Amino acid sequence: MIETSSATDAEDTLHRSRHGGERTAAVRPSLDRSVRPAAEQRPGKRRSWLIGLGFLLPFFVPFLLFYVGPVVYAAIQSTQVTERVGGIFGTTVTKFGGLTQYAAVLSSPDFWSSVGRVALLGVIQVPLMGALALLLALLLDSPRVRLGRFFRLAYFLPFAVPGVVAAIMWGSLLDPSTSPFYQAGLHVNFLGPGLVLPSIGNVAVWTYAGSNAIILLAALKSVPPQLFEAARLDGAGDLRIAWSIKIPLVRPAIVFTAILNMIGVLQLITEPMIFRTITSEVTSGYTPNMLAYNSASADQYQYAAALSVTLAVITFAASFGFLKILQRRADR
Repeated sequence: MIETSSATDAEDTLHRSRHGGERTAAVRPSLDRSVRPAAEQRPGKRRSWLIGLGFLLPFFVPFLLFYVGPVVYAAIQSTQVTERVGGIFGTTVTKFGGLTQYAAVLSSPDFWSSVGRVALLGVIQVPLMGALALLLALLLDSPRVRLGRFFRLAYFLPFAVPGVVAAIMWGSLLDPSTSPFYQAGLHVNFLGPGLVLPSIGNVAVWTYAGSNAIILLAALKSVPPQLFEAARLDGAGDLRIAWSIKIPLVRPAIVFTAILNMIGVLQLITEPMIFRTITSEVTSGYTPNMLAYNSASADQYQYAAALSVTLAVITFAASFGFLKILQRRADR
């Protein structure tokens, strides 16, 4: 009985091993088929990654060379000082100075005067330009406006004019010796002590209000028209639709243009540089960028670098603070 049972067990074991081998052989190709495509797809994924990198390189290479590189170089230069060794006939030595240049910048009254001018200009210009751009965008978005394409092009044309050309044109219009307004009887010196800053802001508004209006118009075009149709069916007029539907829905675009305008005001240099050749009211340090430019022209590279880095930090802090204030109001 024992031998018979052992023989039966041996036959069962042999039968299971045979069928198990067949099952293993049957399962193995399916496993190979499921694993093989993943291995074959790796070169394809690597190739697609390289293709994507090739498309990004034309942007990243100039970005690193002409943006990140100068920023890093300016940050390094701002921590250095130049000293003369050996008296009058000695040589100049550049060495690490820590925060010496930043202390000189923060203790300079010219720097804070220039920051105060652009801050005052920004407080007036940014809301004014935003309101004007929003008004133009709402007018262009109205279905009652004719020749919409023509007006869109007309609003965008000042932005296409180079800043230097626009400043020269407005300088000729506002200079009392060549101004048609002055010759027509309006004896107002727009480049005088109290009006030169608003005149500079006027050039910026004329240049950028139309482009901001085009950005806001693009945001308005993305709003579903069914909302306006439903509001009209409920009896809402154009002003009510604009105030209650259009403006709240394009608020992110309004914030975006406001931040761009704020950064542009802090980086103001073209208009005051041109106006400086016309009027003596614009000094060499009228704006922070002009102060940095003239410091670099006077071979004070480390001080100019510290000015640039300080202005960049102020710009970042102002933009970030503005966003935080708006975010808190939106949460409320």
